[in-house]
Amino acid sequence: MSTLTPTADVVESPFDVASLARLANELFGSLSTGSAPSLQPVQSAGGLNVSANPLPGGVPSGPLPQATTTQFGGFGAAAPGLNLAPTGPDQAAALARPSPARVPHAQAGNGVPDVLLTSVPAIDGRAGGQMLGVPQQITSSQREAAPSGYYFLEQAGAPQAQAGNVVPELPPVSVPSAVSPAGSPTLGTPQPSAPSPREAVPSGYYFVEPAGGASPQQPSLYVLDLQRHPGPAGHHAGELPNKHALQGQRVPFDVNAIRRDFPILAERVNGKQLVWFDNAATTQKPKAVIDRLTYFYEHENSNIHRAAHTLAARATDAYESARQTVAKFVNARSAEEVIFVRGATEAINLVANTWGEQNVGEGDDIVVSHLEHHANIVPWQQLAARKGAHLRVIPVDDTGQVILSEAQKLIGPRTKLLAVTQVSNALGTMVPVQELVGIAQRHGVTTLVDGAQSVSHLAVDVQAIGCDFFIFSGHKIFGPTGIGAVVGRKAVLDAIPPWQGGGNMIADVTFERTVFQPAPMKFEAGTGNIADAAGLGAALDYVSRVGLHHIARYEHDLLAYATEAIRPIPGVRLIGTAADKASVLSFVLAGHETSAVGKALAEEGIAVRSGHHCAQPILRRFGVESTVRPSFAFYNTCDEIDHLVSVVRRLARA
Repeated sequence: MSTLTPTADVVESPFDVASLARLANELFGSLSTGSAPSLQPVQSAGGLNVSANPLPGGVPSGPLPQATTTQFGGFGAAAPGLNLAPTGPDQAAALARPSPARVPHAQAGNGVPDVLLTSVPAIDGRAGGQMLGVPQQITSSQREAAPSGYYFLEQAGAPQAQAGNVVPELPPVSVPSAVSPAGSPTLGTPQPSAPSPREAVPSGYYFVEPAGGASPQQPSLYVLDLQRHPGPAGHHAGELPNKHALQGQRVPFDVNAIRRDFPILAERVNGKQLVWFDNAATTQKPKAVIDRLTYFYEHENSNIHRAAHTLAARATDAYESARQTVAKFVNARSAEEVIFVRGATEAINLVANTWGEQNVGEGDDIVVSHLEHHANIVPWQQLAARKGAHLRVIPVDDTGQVILSEAQKLIGPRTKLLAVTQVSNALGTMVPVQELVGIAQRHGVTTLVDGAQSVSHLAVDVQAIGCDFFIFSGHKIFGPTGIGAVVGRKAVLDAIPPWQGGGNMIADVTFERTVFQPAPMKFEAGTGNIADAAGLGAALDYVSRVGLHHIARYEHDLLAYATEAIRPIPGVRLIGTAADKASVLSFVLAGHETSAVGKALAEEGIAVRSGHHCAQPILRRFGVESTVRPSFAFYNTCDEIDHLVSVVRRLARA
């Protein structure tokens, strides 16, 4: 196993992938034949170049050491030694389920067949080639031909895997204890590690073990032992159940399979593997979304609602289907409560210029929190200036959490609107919006919740929150840019005037008067962003198939791991340490400008945001003008965090 030390600048693996695959084949062949025949290296699917594989940090070439520990059974895609702990919490059961990118979208309502193929069948990778990080499909005949039962390895001279849409079921796997004396995730024992930032996390961080009652020699199902490990002080959000609570349940999450759904993660920047830690600014797009956009322009492109021809019907179906998907995703009462806009900023401006113009008057109060993005401050400032109203601010404590007792003092008879974020983009703080909305409702106050940073991290239920308006952007949840939504109570939407005038939003026009369409159409003047609405629907479907509860649990532990890894570095100061946080980590490094830290990380291929994050008031509350902000998504790994930590540690030493 490669050695990592606290002073190492870059985490590297000294293994040659082809040699690794050859030795693995020899090893597994010897288990059943008693000898170690000479086998050809495993070939990658589609002739892909292994040097450009999507493993975190890449796989440099070099001699293969004698002492190695291998992840068996096809559960891991990382080269041994590259990971001191498994990179994903739910790697096993994902092998038995189809890739989310392969599920076709809903049929068009006009009856015209339009089947979406979102990926090349041969590049579906829940089984095969996992050690190379290269997807391969395995046929049943190949599994039967494997004498050792390790069907994820191709035998010498075996034909190339055939394309197919059905991923084989995970067969019983029995790993002799002699194969891995040091332990492996498959055996349910933690891998030993040399001193590294991971020492802050107890062993057994993530590993797979047989379900209760199954024979150790022939387990029928794998579940996770989700041992809790210490997170940040007082951290309790999203507490994980213990292994007994999950016995007999499949946990369909495999970070390596997820990563293969995002083509850009194979990109190289400055000669290094891209590490995308700028998810709070924008998220990357899965192949399902990219293919949905391509399909729209190739087969559906038309304006909507105003023509009887086939492509207009297809485009209308795509657009209105996406509206229904948004409504279902946030549990709106109906699709009529969903208004498509360019993003969260336009969404807030729409509410300010319709509901606000109609309802806010001189002397009224608009209440926001100290955590807000500029987009949830500036429109209300402008409205208050026009109307003679006042902007009131709920303060935060020293951890960055809003103080509910102060909110109760601020919200009263003069308050017309409460507008608060659900998750802070600068600190990651999860705001107790349901409690705040409850306080506002007792005074008859209209409420708006900014969900731009929350929808990708946790399940949102607008009816449970009780807010009048909920807004979010598509590009923050793995969808296209230039699309977002206002989700409003139908009664409120019907009562307020349209914001812009033009086509699509009218029922009848004469030179004397105009009759508007009902909501939501009356707020969608002109040609909408039809293709990107369809792309947003595909993104929400993708996230739903993965499962927000799986995403939240995985990202929670990524954040806890990153926090404990970076906190001890001399000169690091964490900004925002609330007990309830999404996967955002803001910090400053003594003696270094945040822009310099961001540049040093970029030179290593690591993308983070450095600056004020369009949230200057909250940063100034903590005495800083800018921070370095790595923000994590469910396709990120502990190895990538180690890479970031090693760069920050190197800067701290300098």
